[in-house]
Amino acid sequence: MKKILFIGAVLSTIFLSAQTQLVAHRGFWKTNPNTAQNSIESLKNAQKLKVYGSELDVRMSKGGVLVVNHDEHINGVEVSETLFKDLKIEKLSNGEQIPTFESYLKQGKKSKIVKLIVELKPAKNPELENELVAKALKMVSDKKMQNRVEYISFSLNICKEIKKKNPKAIVQYLAGDQSPSEIKNLGIDGIDYHFNVFLEKQPTWLEEAKNLGLITNVWTVNDVAVYQKLVEMGVGFVTTDIPNELLKY
Repeated sequence: MKKILFIGAVLSTIFLSAQTQLVAHRGFWKTNPNTAQNSIESLKNAQKLKVYGSELDVRMSKGGVLVVNHDEHINGVEVSETLFKDLKIEKLSNGEQIPTFESYLKQGKKSKIVKLIVELKPAKNPELENELVAKALKMVSDKKMQNRVEYISFSLNICKEIKKKNPKAIVQYLAGDQSPSEIKNLGIDGIDYHFNVFLEKQPTWLEEAKNLGLITNVWTVNDVAVYQKLVEMGVGFVTTDIPNELLKY
């Protein structure tokens, strides 16, 4: 009986690992009414859905505080040129204070299921990018969140710097301008490209990436037909603003 249960557990694990997983883009914010992108509330919503991961964008303020914000500016204020004591008075659309990366990690740790997919945003020069990487990795390590966090970036320098400082970290490249073999040769773990790269621009890359053992992810899929096509093609992960809708399929 134990042997049968063990075999069943193994088969279930294999089946689940083969399924396309969902990542909530900037958290699950597209609710009714909408909450704010990259807010703590959007992370909590993603955790309630129990999707694979919740994506967030990390920037560094003047003075070196890591904050969660997609754009270079918040309410017209440039994040990288503003001290956090001045940034923290800025509010998100749902009334929340701009979150720190530390506060996001604190909330992220409350879920053992939903991973944090941390996008480190490109900075004005490689030195600032390297500082951003060092601070982010240290904070994740201090919070003992290494197994709950994965990294993505449009900056190839950031991707390489993460792997240099922590070879065990899972890192995916976003920009869509590197072939799977180039990414593999750089020691980066996967490609997280806009879905049109795989569907139109480079239709062979998805299969090439899978054959090379790379993680495959796509952004940002908000159309059910596109999602179903990508699932049929065997993409590993789909990043979406509508994880609640795509979970139905």
